[in-house]
Amino acid sequence: MAFDNTVTVVGNVTRDPELRFTPGGAAVANFGLAWNRKGRDGEEVVSFFDVTAWNQLAENASESLAKGMRVVIYGRLDQRSWETQDGDRRSKVEIVADEIAPSLRWATAEVTRNPRSDGGGGGFSGGGGGGQAQSRPVANEAPAYDPNEEPF
Repeated sequence: MAFDNTVTVVGNVTRDPELRFTPGGAAVANFGLAWNRKGRDGEEVVSFFDVTAWNQLAENASESLAKGMRVVIYGRLDQRSWETQDGDRRSKVEIVADEIAPSLRWATAEVTRNPRSDGGGGGFSGGGGGGQAQSRPVANEAPAYDPNEEPF
């Protein structure tokens, strides 16, 4: 029996993403997210989550996100366990992001497309984030079609 372990959270970034690379060259970014809601008594309740992003998503998040930004995170929950130096067992649940998007409820965003890499997103492809902004086609004019280009 398979269970779907997906979660979508909208919240504010609590700390700038920290970008690191594994010994194999994969990018990993970690940052915090706060989610606010009203409790039963009308009091505001805040939940904090650690978010992890991998590969190109990690590089893009590192270049694009900053503390205080409101974002939409789609991903899965993952539980990690470890032992402290004192021998105590600890564990935490974090969100492993599959998609990260700006929340446009109270803000606007400008999207810049990154050049496509042949590595499948598995390793560091250099800089990340560069790329040319895609211009919009003129009204009533069909956009140029490239069959090798991803739709989004």
